[in-house]
Parts: sequence; C-alpha cells; structure tokens
Amino acid sequence: MANRINTKLKEDGKLLSIYFTAGYPKLADTVEIIQQLEKNGVDMIEIGLPFSDPLADGPTIQKSSTAALKNGMTTEILFNQLKDIRKSVSIPLIIMGYFNPMFQYGVEAFCKKCQEIGIDGLIIPDLPVDVYHEEYQEMFEKYGLINVFLITPQTSDERIRFIDSVSNGFIYMVSSASVTGAQSGFGDEQQTYFQRIADMKLDNPQIVGFGISNSETFEQATKSARGAIIGSAFIKHLNGHGVDGISAFTKTIR
Repeated sequence: MANRINTKLKEDGKLLSIYFTAGYPKLADTVEIIQQLEKNGVDMIEIGLPFSDPLADGPTIQKSSTAALKNGMTTEILFNQLKDIRKSVSIPLIIMGYFNPMFQYGVEAFCKKCQEIGIDGLIIPDLPVDVYHEEYQEMFEKYGLINVFLITPQTSDERIRFIDSVSNGFIYMVSSASVTGAQSGFGDEQQTYFQRIADMKLDNPQIVGFGISNSETFEQATKSARGAIIGSAFIKHLNGHGVDGISAFTKTIR
C-alpha cells in the first residue's frame, strides 16, 4: 500500500500542511484540531510532540510546547489520543518532534506504534541524516514511515543531494536560517534560494516551512515548491480563537 504522503504528493494543486502542538491549547484538543483541519481542506498535518528543549522552534511554538507539557502531554498520551484517528481522518499525518522522547520510548517501539495508529511520517530536526541512514532507515521503512529532512539556505548542495538520495517523500525546505515564526513576505535572498533548489531538480518534491502566515506568503513559497507548511501563525490563531476558529484561519490562506 502506498504511503498517504506519496499519494497526496501526486495530487494536483499546491499542498497546505499545518503544524500544531499536540495537547494545546487544551490537552484533549488534539483529535478535534486534526478533524477540523481535514474538514477545512488542509492536505497534510504535522502533529508536534512537545519537548522541553526545542532547538528550531520560535517563541510561539516554544510557548505552546511548554503549555502542552504543563497540560500533561506525553508520548504515551499522544498515542492514546490518536489510536482511533484513522476512523475519522484520511489525510497524511506526520509526527514532528525531537529524537530524545523517541529514544526514551524505544525507537522501534515508537515506529511500530506509529504504524499501528496510521502515522505516515516523522520529522525529527535533531536526527542527523547520516545517523538516520546508517542506524534507522531500515527500521523506518519496515514500519512504512517516511522520514522528512530539513534543508536551509546554508545547507550545501552536496548535503542536499545526500538528503535527497535517502528521502522517499518530500524535503522540508526551511525558508530562512532563523527559527520558526511568521513574517510578512519573502525577500530576494529567499526567492533566489527557492529557485536554486528548484533548479537542482531533486527527486523528492519540496515543501516550504518557516515564515508562512497568509495567502501572500503561501503563494510566494509555493511558486517553485510543491506546498507550504504553516505553524506559528496557526498556533497564534488557535490561541486567540480556539478550535472553533479553524475554518476562518484556513480561508485566509487560500
């Protein structure tokens, strides 16, 4: 059976992926947020597994992680919340988190649980591609999981080609060298970077993340990429409007 991510990537149109932190605003919101996002036309969802020491996250996502941990979110609780998710949701679901909680849970046990629940992929910003390739790739593939790697404007062409060679879904193209967070638009430097990556004609499509907050930045980011990921702007909106405000948010993007 084809992975849902690969099936989605073959569809027409630019893909909208939304990131949110599991267990935020309230511990029990996770499933409802996923269902609402699918209902409102989102193509893919990244479920953030909160961690006490997040490296790449900007202040908005860090705050939501801290709040989710205070709410009592754990790996075990997340898996419990998601155990029946495939009865109501059919779009690709990706867990994004740091390697430490996965390592503590047991990497193979974590992968097996993901397969049981119907998780399609993982994004682990602090798992180096070489370590993944040497130690974990076979295991991820055994459980049908796509591992998504991040590249930034600083990533060398050689490194990007290596990432492309071990990837089997999409590449997460970080729009700038800074941490996550919304911005008003992409400058020439970022546009040049987007174009440089497009010109590399990689095997795996790219989805742009960091700095996308509205229809303008969504359009700019997806000119030469397959789709875009929105995190901080969505979490801010959840903060102000709660789960009921999700449809209003997705309407502002496209």
